[in-house]
Amino acid sequence: MGEQRRRTRITSKIDQLPEGIKNEIDDLLLDSTVTYAEIAEYLNTRGYEISKSAVGRYAIRQNSVASRLKEAQERTKVLVKAVQQNPDLDYTQAGMQILMDSLIERISLAQEEFDDMPLDKAGQLITAISRTNAYKIKVRTDIKNKLELAFEKFEEQLMTSVKNHPDLAKKLQDILVEAKERMFEEGLS
Repeated sequence: MGEQRRRTRITSKIDQLPEGIKNEIDDLLLDSTVTYAEIAEYLNTRGYEISKSAVGRYAIRQNSVASRLKEAQERTKVLVKAVQQNPDLDYTQAGMQILMDSLIERISLAQEEFDDMPLDKAGQLITAISRTNAYKIKVRTDIKNKLELAFEKFEEQLMTSVKNHPDLAKKLQDILVEAKERMFEEGLS
C-alpha cells in the first residue's frame, strides 16, 4: 500500500498577517456590502499582497468554523434546556447522544479518509464499537441481576415480618411487584 497522506492544518497568507489586520478583515467580511476584491485592494494598499481568491478561501474557512461553533452552541442549548425541564433526566445519555451525532456527521463527511484507511485499522474500529456495545449490555444485565436480588431479599424480609397478616402480606407483595416493574422500565431504558 502507498504511504498514508497526512492532514495538515491549512494556513494562508491571511493567517500569517498581524492579529489586528486579521481582525479588520474579519470585520470587513461581516459587512456583506464589501466585496472580496475590495478587501484584497485594502490589504494591498496596506502593503500586504493578498489576492481576491485568497480572501474568498479565508472567508469560506471562517464561515465553516463559525457554522460549526453555532451548531455546537445550539446542541448545548438543547441539552441545557432538556436538563432544566427534566431535572431527573440522565444528561450524560443526552450528552453522549450529541457527541454521537457529531461523530456521525464527521464520519459522513470523511469518505475520502475511509477510502484511504488500511483494512486492519477499519477492523480495529469495528471491534472497538462491538466491544463497547457488549460492555453496555453486560453492565445493564449486571444491574438488572443485582436489582432483582435486592428486591428478592427485601420481599423476603417483608414477608417474614408480616407473615401473621395475610391481607397485608398480599398488599405488600403487589406493591413490590409494581415497584419492581417500574424500576426496571425506567431504570434500564
